Amino acid sequence: MTAIGIYGIAGRMGRAIVAAIEDAGATLAGGAEAGDDPAALARTADVLVDFSTPTALQPHLAAAVAAGTPIVIGTTGLSAADQRALDAAAAQIAVLQTGNTSLGVALLRILVREAAARLGADWDIEILEMHHRYKVDAPSGTALLLGEAAAAGRGTTLGEVRVDSRAGLVGARSEGTIGFASVRGGSVVGDHSVIFASEGERIELNHRGDDRSIFAKGAVSAALWLAGRTPGRYAMGDVLGL
Repeated sequence: MTAIGIYGIAGRMGRAIVAAIEDAGATLAGGAEAGDDPAALARTADVLVDFSTPTALQPHLAAAVAAGTPIVIGTTGLSAADQRALDAAAAQIAVLQTGNTSLGVALLRILVREAAARLGADWDIEILEMHHRYKVDAPSGTALLLGEAAAAGRGTTLGEVRVDSRAGLVGARSEGTIGFASVRGGSVVGDHSVIFASEGERIELNHRGDDRSIFAKGAVSAALWLAGRTPGRYAMGDVLGL
């Protein structure tokens, strides 16, 4: 059986992944938290899953590369330097990095990209997300993932068209932009809506996460799929064969 190691095992996602590993018939290689030696776990596991913190990402990548162990990165809030580190690691090991490990969100990402590619620039794109009161980053990693998919469908990059929360006299909406709005409250696991709005009609593509276990199950599915893969960067859509 595939042995899965977890960076961030004591967190909410880490604990959920432990349960999902058992349900999937895989084995737990062990876990590590901040202050632990990441290299020891990397040498023990067949594949790693990282749901820790952005500051721990690069040491975890270095340990994975040194051990030749594939790694799934579910940590959000990563910097441009972190993305470059992921690219460098992917030259030597298999790396799957995503802002959301839900298989449903992986499919939604494909639908958003296809819709954006087929609808003209007169269709405005807005992304709305809501999470629990304790979430510290905004927009969510999933919202940005969906924004990147929409931008790719339009043949551009999110950095060129992104507009964050609007307040005050901001003027009329600029054509071709992708807007984001974030809501925080209660115990919401994660709701995301991508709205395509044109004159006289509107399309909404939605995903609602009712239980954190969906992310844990998706993370385990990704880990099992990634184990034994050749070096490179992968995404959740690859797990679904999309």
